[in-house]
Amino acid sequence: MEPTAARGSLAGLLGIWGVTRAALLLCVLKVVVFPGPDVTSDVSVIYRGWYDVLVTGTFPQDDVTWQYPPAAALAVLSPAVLPFLEYATAFFVLALVADAAALALLLRGARRTGRSRRGAWLWVAGVPLLGPTVYARYDVMVTAVAVAALLAAGRHPRLAGALMAFGALLKVWPALLLLAVRRRVAWVSAAVTGVVVAGLFAVLMPGAFAFLGFQRDRGTEVESLGSLVFHVARHHGWDGEVLLNYGSVEFLGPYVSWVSTGALFLTGAALAWLVLWRLLATRFAPYTAADAAFTAVLLFTVTSRVISPQYMVWLVGTAAVCLCFRESRMGRPAALVLAACPVTMLEFPVWFGHVVASDALGVTLLAVRNGLLVTASLLAACALWRATVPGRREVPSTPGPSWAERTRVPS
Repeated sequence: MEPTAARGSLAGLLGIWGVTRAALLLCVLKVVVFPGPDVTSDVSVIYRGWYDVLVTGTFPQDDVTWQYPPAAALAVLSPAVLPFLEYATAFFVLALVADAAALALLLRGARRTGRSRRGAWLWVAGVPLLGPTVYARYDVMVTAVAVAALLAAGRHPRLAGALMAFGALLKVWPALLLLAVRRRVAWVSAAVTGVVVAGLFAVLMPGAFAFLGFQRDRGTEVESLGSLVFHVARHHGWDGEVLLNYGSVEFLGPYVSWVSTGALFLTGAALAWLVLWRLLATRFAPYTAADAAFTAVLLFTVTSRVISPQYMVWLVGTAAVCLCFRESRMGRPAALVLAACPVTMLEFPVWFGHVVASDALGVTLLAVRNGLLVTASLLAACALWRATVPGRREVPSTPGPSWAERTRVPS
């Protein structure tokens, strides 16, 4: 009966994946009109414009919206492998392929002893709850690389290190996964891969690292944790404005630089805490690398000056790897991330106009979504610390008389 039940469960999981992914494709292909602003314009207009520049052998050095490390060029150029399809359509198909690859990796990882399909179920459920934005950004491709790296960390550290470095050159954040890796060979592999790949881009394509200056000048995006200050302040006389700036909708005006600097400080504090954890942690289990990676990505996300909807894909992917391990401590944080997914879809794209207007609905959606992520971050950090960092040792002492002995009446 158990093998039959397992086959039935797998069939159900794959069936739900197929139905929900077909729905996502219908939305990005505009067969079904999804409410809110058109999320596909980033692919059909921005990515396509970058593609036209990249095929000439250079990066878009004069475009401030290009804020990605050099290997991101591979994602933007990837539709070239499907020349029989229009650019945007090819990109959406490749996003679907990356989604399927992540699911296949999670299912393969669940087959080992002590593993579970909970991670695959989280991925199947979480991605469609974010809406069509998932297929209209290249983050799902980066997340598939990160999932592969984390699942390889235990048995194939060299491969894991190389994948983490490659992921970091795609979109920076996978570099956080290295904090969870203990074996030196993985760090060496990551360093070699990073230097070789980055060096090749620097030599072969001018402007490979122009993105660093563009990232430095970003402000406070309207969906970030810090933006809540200005959403509320707009109702109390703050005279700033909301504009499209550096490729995202940001607050501009008095005190914005203060909040942006505060966000950078919080990110630095989170990184310092992670380094401290790494120095003090002594108890490592097979699931610890995944738990630590998920915690690191959570902390990085909530403290960022920008929390774009596609960032949630990172959290769903790393949380899914955690839940592949039955003994993972990240059950509650993962559940909160899953709960934050539909709220994210409501704030973008469905009711993004309310967010931009800072009205009651928009502010409530942001407060709920960001509150869920902050809570998940704190729970994850506490759980990781308790599971891996030894507590204060008890000082041995000579036991005194028991209470019964001290209260015994002499005969």
